[in-house]
Amino acid sequence: MNKISFLDCLLQNANFELMAPKKKGPAKRLAAGRPPVLQRSKSISRRATKALINKHHLLQKRKRQAIAKGNAVEEAAIETEIKALGGIEGYQEASLQGQRHDRGGDSSQVLMKWLEPCVSTHGTDSDRRLRMLEVGALSTQNACSKSGHFYIERIDLNSQGDGILQQDFMERPLPRDESERFDIISLSLVLNYVPEPKDRGEMLRRTAQFLRAPERYLESPHLQASFSSLFLVLPAPCVTNSRYLDEERLVAIMKSVGLPPWTMEPGGPGLPCGTARSVRTPPTWEFLELGRCPDWCPESDGIPDLAAPAIPLK
Repeated sequence: MNKISFLDCLLQNANFELMAPKKKGPAKRLAAGRPPVLQRSKSISRRATKALINKHHLLQKRKRQAIAKGNAVEEAAIETEIKALGGIEGYQEASLQGQRHDRGGDSSQVLMKWLEPCVSTHGTDSDRRLRMLEVGALSTQNACSKSGHFYIERIDLNSQGDGILQQDFMERPLPRDESERFDIISLSLVLNYVPEPKDRGEMLRRTAQFLRAPERYLESPHLQASFSSLFLVLPAPCVTNSRYLDEERLVAIMKSVGLPPWTMEPGGPGLPCGTARSVRTPPTWEFLELGRCPDWCPESDGIPDLAAPAIPLK
């Protein structure tokens, strides 16, 4: 048996092809062999963001009017327009763009500025964190989330990702005891999105039911002045440029459900919204002195329906 040399074995098992010598090109950089970097989606301009949000609200208003008139054809046409804008997802994306640092940042930065003096001495241990309910949450990375002072439950009608429960606040089961209530609730650009005025009033009334009793903080003087609280953010025109609502009426409505505004800050170039912080107190009915009309204070059997005060935001 003939012996096969090691070289013969290599030659027999290799699949060599005669090829013309290649011209050497410039040496490639090391990065050329790496997978492509994930590119961030293009941001929407400030003007386009504002236009999309305003258009969305206008279409929602027209849709409600079409439904009230029983005009199914017009309702379907408007719904098509809403979908063409991206629907609720497009609206949320525009809202997220507005929370970018170069657009003024998220509104919870204002809340943290207000609360920092009292929560800074409270500690951030897990058993001492304050309970927060964020309604209409779009992100898990806002200022409150990063502060470490809160145990946060986040809910939204159309969840944008992990850490946000898809839930309608108006259908959330009422708390059975103090352990299921919250030290603070955030309604940032939520109330103005509720279609019907009476439902806006019901949302505020419901919010008060989810807040812990003021007596809970008697043994914590550093928290007593600020909790339990509602953090409310509205587009500034809802208060400054509305036929139905001004700051005086808003304050009266908040008082009527036991949430008188404690701190208010108007919108500006860096914060295009009006913000208010309310501390829970026993309910009063002062807003009834402002006068009554079907859209303002619905009545039942001659008695004002205090369970659902209407808030006709623009």
